[in-house]
Amino acid sequence: MQQRVLGRTGISVSMFALGTLHLGAWGNSDHDEAIRLVHTALDGGVTLIDTADQYSGGEAEEILGKALRGRRDDVVLATKGHFPVRREDRDPNRRGNSRRWLTRAVEDSLRRLDTDRIDLYQVHRPDPATDIDETLSVLSDLVRAGKIMAIGTSDFPAEQLVEAQWVADRRNHIPFRTEQPPYSLFVRGIEADVLPTARRYGLGVLTWSPLNSGWLTGRIRRGERIELDAFRRVVSHKFDLQLPGNRRKLDAVEELLTLSQEAGIPLTRLALAFAANHPAVTSVLLGPRTVDQLTDQLAAADIRLDDAVLDRIDEIVPPGTTLNPSDVDHQRPALAASERRRPLAA
Repeated sequence: MQQRVLGRTGISVSMFALGTLHLGAWGNSDHDEAIRLVHTALDGGVTLIDTADQYSGGEAEEILGKALRGRRDDVVLATKGHFPVRREDRDPNRRGNSRRWLTRAVEDSLRRLDTDRIDLYQVHRPDPATDIDETLSVLSDLVRAGKIMAIGTSDFPAEQLVEAQWVADRRNHIPFRTEQPPYSLFVRGIEADVLPTARRYGLGVLTWSPLNSGWLTGRIRRGERIELDAFRRVVSHKFDLQLPGNRRKLDAVEELLTLSQEAGIPLTRLALAFAANHPAVTSVLLGPRTVDQLTDQLAAADIRLDDAVLDRIDEIVPPGTTLNPSDVDHQRPALAASERRRPLAA
């Protein structure tokens, strides 16, 4: 497994990482099987594991805490905070990027993960209610206290990445060192802005959903019934075949399946190799539910796509294009109808 340096942290991580969205109730609730999945990843050369306090209501972090006993020092451990840990929690102060919440969230993650430090702590989404100066201030304090080794973001637009770098420089805060955006053959919007910005500021980039929630496995096609597990039911709009963007994906799947057959590369591995191919991408987060899925996906580490294949991909899905806008989880507040509509004249 190729190792790459994570931005300017000096930390090396594997080109494929283990994402843990599906550990626990959101995917595999069998803890012994989930632990075996983690150990298989480590034995396969994975050195970066990414989770979040929100995943399965904290259960994913708890599983990781058990899985990493005796192997903690072999892993670059990343987690995230911002969302309420449990969906039913309506307390407005148990979410967001405030000092009050992130201080508590980090302590809770440390306890669930059964560790004394988090190697990379990421702000899971932007928070328009909290000044970025406030967020960087508390995260800097937690770094200086030794509870966090490095900090990053997830799903931040390019302009907010730039603002955060500016604020960190002028307020003497620890800067964000990484960004974690969605990136796949079907979600290429970050190529136009986030990836160039990350390279400009030396940010490590950890991309998620390289298989576009299963669309790029080749199992979602016209006439095939889509199985909605616990997590897919939460994001069911991503599988609504009445949406124009999803109909475009059905067309693209057929073209990509033809390309994968011509190239002699299974579509899943083609999609993973594509995500890892961009020079601005440090590591691609895999999200398997089973050991067999993980083993199949790790085989993509040996694949390098040539220019002919990449050119054909660009013809099917042009660079910078996102086929279904709802695949981008963080929708910018400025695009809400309430922000775009001019008030009617009295």
